[in-house]
Amino acid sequence: MRAVVPSLTDLWYRRTPTLYLLKYKSPLFRWTAGLLAPALGSLHRVEVQSIRITCTVSSRFAHTVMSSKALNKENSSQEIFFEVELPKMAFITNFSMEIDGQVYVGEVKEKESAKEQYEKAVSSGKTAGLVKASGRKMEMFSVSVNIAAQSSVSFILIYEELLQRTLGSYEILIRVKVEQPVQEFQIEADIYEPQGIAFVEASATFLTNELIPLIEKTVTDTKAHISFSPTVEQQQKCPGCKGSLINGDFIIKYDVKRATSLGEVQAVNGYFVHFFSPPDLARVPKNVVYVIDTSGSMHGAKIEQTRESMVAILQDLHEEDHFGILLFERKISYWKDYLTKATKRNVSDAIDYHCCFSGTNINSAILDAVSLLKKERKEKKVPERSMDMIFLLTDGMPNSGVTSPQLIQQNVFSAIGGIMSLFCLGFGNDVDYSFLDVMCRQNKGVARRIFEGSDAAIQLKGFYEEVSSPLLLEVDLRYSENTDFLTKTHYSQLFNGSEIVVAGQLKENDVENFSVEVFAHGGKASVADWQTVYPEKGYIFGDFIERMWAYLTIQQQLENRLVHGEIFLLPSKALNLSLKYNFVTPLTSLVVTKPENENGADRSFIADKLTESRRKKIHHLLAAVDGDPHFMIELPDKNDALCFNINDKPGTIFSLVRDPKSGFVVNGQIISKKKVALDGNVNTYFGRFGITHQNLGVRLDVSIQDISVFYNDKQVKLLMELNLVKNCSLTVTLRHSVKFRVIRHTKVWKRRHDHQDYLGFYTLDSQHLSASVHGLLGQFYRGVVFELTDLHPGEGQEKLDATMYVKGQRLNVTRHWQKDFNKDVKNGESIACWFVDNEGRGLIDGTASDYTVSDLFTAI
Repeated sequence: MRAVVPSLTDLWYRRTPTLYLLKYKSPLFRWTAGLLAPALGSLHRVEVQSIRITCTVSSRFAHTVMSSKALNKENSSQEIFFEVELPKMAFITNFSMEIDGQVYVGEVKEKESAKEQYEKAVSSGKTAGLVKASGRKMEMFSVSVNIAAQSSVSFILIYEELLQRTLGSYEILIRVKVEQPVQEFQIEADIYEPQGIAFVEASATFLTNELIPLIEKTVTDTKAHISFSPTVEQQQKCPGCKGSLINGDFIIKYDVKRATSLGEVQAVNGYFVHFFSPPDLARVPKNVVYVIDTSGSMHGAKIEQTRESMVAILQDLHEEDHFGILLFERKISYWKDYLTKATKRNVSDAIDYHCCFSGTNINSAILDAVSLLKKERKEKKVPERSMDMIFLLTDGMPNSGVTSPQLIQQNVFSAIGGIMSLFCLGFGNDVDYSFLDVMCRQNKGVARRIFEGSDAAIQLKGFYEEVSSPLLLEVDLRYSENTDFLTKTHYSQLFNGSEIVVAGQLKENDVENFSVEVFAHGGKASVADWQTVYPEKGYIFGDFIERMWAYLTIQQQLENRLVHGEIFLLPSKALNLSLKYNFVTPLTSLVVTKPENENGADRSFIADKLTESRRKKIHHLLAAVDGDPHFMIELPDKNDALCFNINDKPGTIFSLVRDPKSGFVVNGQIISKKKVALDGNVNTYFGRFGITHQNLGVRLDVSIQDISVFYNDKQVKLLMELNLVKNCSLTVTLRHSVKFRVIRHTKVWKRRHDHQDYLGFYTLDSQHLSASVHGLLGQFYRGVVFELTDLHPGEGQEKLDATMYVKGQRLNVTRHWQKDFNKDVKNGESIACWFVDNEGRGLIDGTASDYTVSDLFTAI
């Protein structure tokens, strides 16, 4: 018996691991933030009837509800994706959906107790929902559901967050993506600040002159109401057009009045919160060493953007500041071997200083900067009342000198000894951000990822502005004995435009005897200058101060775990708070039981909040090889793609993917066209793939003739023979590892009475593979960062040439079109890509010949 894949019925072979032979997917619709966007098919099949986003802010604590309703107008069931982008610091508190009057409510459970359901969802080939990274400030929540014909579905997602004060304002960011006008569309925000509202601004990245007047704003002393509700006609890009203008960020910024030196204290139902950001403080002079990575990977756009931002940063120094510049690669280069006062002449000389090398010796660079600051302070060349700071900017992993991240962290922590602050800026996707983040938190600083792009210099300068003006150092907030379970009460510094927030419980709800004292280097605060505010209970949502206290406690304990390791975390407290207040945190999972599908299968799914270490593994890309052979790296986040060809003699075997940690290996063997061309050129294709997962003990041999499955080195005898037939695909999901698709093509030349069979390989999900994954395809699984300049017409009239900066290389590239058969096995989809000549030289690590292996199942 021969199984044709795809087939009308899903086939599977279940042992350990699980192999799935899945049917070709039917047309899907994607509903983003309750907003419809088609994946395949036409928009008229599903009608989005309403979108409503409501944000209520009480004393900086924001409670956001996103709701949407849609109708399946088809006479058959449709699968709909609901995707919402929410701030990375937010916690989801609830999710529910209503289908034909039946409500399905999400339940927050301990991650371990939800693990069995999660594995069941993954191992059965169904979507295991994740809260994934999505850009710079946001992450994405996604769930799909099958909706019957002529039925409707409503989604409601709720999340909460404490708004952070940055550069003198709080920001509410709401991301909306509407593919077509919606009958009922509304964004509403209500802000209540008992301290008094200083200003409120509302804008959006998608605003036109016609949409600007639609933002309505009402502001009183303590309350503000903002609304935006365009009609269907106002949402349209043009009269009669189906596309919508509503695609981008809706941003509200505001600040509160600050009249007291000790800030504001609010108390509700036995809990208090203290906001501390005293006005009119003089800045503390700083002594700063800028440690800049000038290794080869920083060449091109990165180093130019770094220079541009450093000009602005240096010009922003005050004359009482002292500074130094240290450039590093394998060696260390000083602008001067001492700190220099920030006079106009010295700043001008520093701007003219530049140098370039190769390699990345992070350990020595930071230790040298520490030594320089210590020497200057010991010799009393800097003001006694000043702050010592190090700013590190790098784009890669340490690969010279001491290269162990843990050892570098230990060395830096020991050298700094708690007497200065370290700030790190990680440039691009290749940087080990978790390593920098922990190292900064251990040393009184913070890290920030800088996303590559045309605005990278603005990002660099923006982060610097946040932390470049210290007002107070070593801030201690001390509360009366009638308080308990306090959040963090010691802060290494208070920067201009920021705010310290402390929350806790009041014993026996004793407000009368509450008091606070603040001690800090750099300023004084009066004990008698504080006030307690009782928010209007008719306006606030629930016990918001209690929820704010729980939110802060969980966030700070998770931070402690990050800095000090698992042993430091009080798991029972953080976990119990997450469960009690229904927060989806890295300790909990949101379990949603969806309606059964047509086969009656369990449709539960799990949503997990990702930590930074897991976020960096997830990239929205497709890495594939198909044709003769064309390699394609599609980057939807950039709306772009890269491609290159590899040619070699028939029989050559290439390493496509290899992951040393999981033991996952994909090798591909080249075959030649049956008939040799008259000019003697031999067209080659991939005709066989060897796929191994050593940890799972599984091996697949996929050729144009047949498919063989091995488990623990023994061939598995299936109940049916598996063969790939003309223009069909095999989709394989290896549990907790990877999902990929192999496509068998038959290309026919009717005039020549000739045909050619060959295979394509498409990576669908690689998030569970390690950071060490490599190979001709695998090296791109973590993304690839590039910059294009000098776009100009090429030799061909319809072609476009450009200069690409990638992996420290400067390449000439040409705009090409390649076929992607992932979604349409028969006809394929034409994808525009930037073609890198010479077998991808400069884009791939090394050369194509470095990836040849001796055997189809060569182990790692």
